[in-house]
Amino acid sequence: MSAPVLRMRDVTHVANGEIVVAATSLDVFADTQCAILRASAREAAMLAMLAAGQARPSSGAVLIGEYDPRVQPVHCKRIVGFVPHDPLPIAPSMFSRYIDYRAALWDIDARRARAHAALLLERLGGLHEAFAYPLVAALISSPELLVLDRPQLAHAPDILSVTGRVAIFSTHVDAACARAYTPFACEKRA
Repeated sequence: MSAPVLRMRDVTHVANGEIVVAATSLDVFADTQCAILRASAREAAMLAMLAAGQARPSSGAVLIGEYDPRVQPVHCKRIVGFVPHDPLPIAPSMFSRYIDYRAALWDIDARRARAHAALLLERLGGLHEAFAYPLVAALISSPELLVLDRPQLAHAPDILSVTGRVAIFSTHVDAACARAYTPFACEKRA
C-alpha cells in the first residue's frame, strides 16, 4: 500500500485558550473519500483548514504527501486543493481572470487552465457559480487531495461527479451530509 496523501497525528488546535480541534489522527489514501463529522461548524472548518495546510496545528503533525505544511508549504499547495465553505464572491465576468491567476500560481498554461475550467463548469451545470468556482479553481491543478470544508448535501452528486480519482477529505456537522460524501465511518465529537 502506498503512503497516505494526508496524515494527521494527534493534531489539535487551540485558540484563545479554548480547544477548537481535539486530538485527531487519521490517514487518507489516494482514490479514497474520508468524511469527518464534527459537533460544531467552527471545529469542522478548522479541521479542514488544518488538513489543507491552511492553518497550523497547536500540537501534533500534519503531513500532506510526505511534506509538512509548516516547513514546506509550497510543496503541499501543489498536492492539495482546498474548497472553503463560503461561496466565492466572484462575478462570472471575472472568472477567467481568476483562473489565469490560479494558473500562474501553479505554473500551468493559462489556456489549458481555462479550457479545463470550462469543461468542469459544463459538468457542474446545475451548481451555482458561487459554489462551482472554488471547486473548479481547486481542481484545475489536478490535485492529489481535495479538502472540502462543510460542503452542502445538495452539491454531493455534482462534486463527486467531477473529482474523478482525487482523494477527498471533507468535514461536516450533519451526518446525512457526511454520508452523501462517503458511506464509510465518520465520527462526531462533542
